[in-house]
Amino acid sequence: MHNVFHVSQPKKCLQVPDKASEIEGVELEPDLTYAEYSVRILDQKDRVTRNRSIKLYKVQWNKHLEDEATWESEDCLRENYLDFLAST
Repeated sequence: MHNVFHVSQPKKCLQVPDKASEIEGVELEPDLTYAEYSVRILDQKDRVTRNRSIKLYKVQWNKHLEDEATWESEDCLRENYLDFLAST
């Protein structure tokens, strides 16, 4: 996939919001990012490739609902969230 679009795809904006909406409870850093941490592990599965098996966990993140959970590899969780993975 290429990050291009056909000239016929853009749509006309029919309404411009009067003001920006406020997001409650999110503390933004100066570079407009916020801290994300895992809340709980919802599911786990093993992805088997030709040479090895990769353990994946479905992780629910703070400020997100269960249906917005993402699949993360065990290596990624160990690298970034070691204390959380050890507690489960």
